Amino acid sequence: MQYLNAFLCGGILCAIGQIFIDKTQLTPARILTGYVVTGVFLEAIGVYGPIADWGGAGASVPLTGFGSNLARGVASAVGEKGWLGVMTGALTATAGGIAAAVVFSFLAALVFKPGEKR
Repeated sequence: MQYLNAFLCGGILCAIGQIFIDKTQLTPARILTGYVVTGVFLEAIGVYGPIADWGGAGASVPLTGFGSNLARGVASAVGEKGWLGVMTGALTATAGGIAAAVVFSFLAALVFKPGEKR
């Protein structure tokens, strides 16, 4: 059942993004940024936790999950360090994901020899 929930949750998020691409003039970059902001907002009002509990990886892997991690990291760091946590909490909470993205991007660039499209 967990696989089905993850598939449904991730599929719904992807379908919403595709609808935005097809039906609006928003660029993909703006849609992706909107997903991160939506994740932060839903975490701030306490809605994203139950969604992530139900959807599992279908909710935590997309950019909404990244936004949720940012919000959780800031909230935790502010509780521990005060206002300094506003600056450090988000990076501390998402450092692993950011590092993995950089490393895997570098490895992909070595393997596939990227270049400009012509």
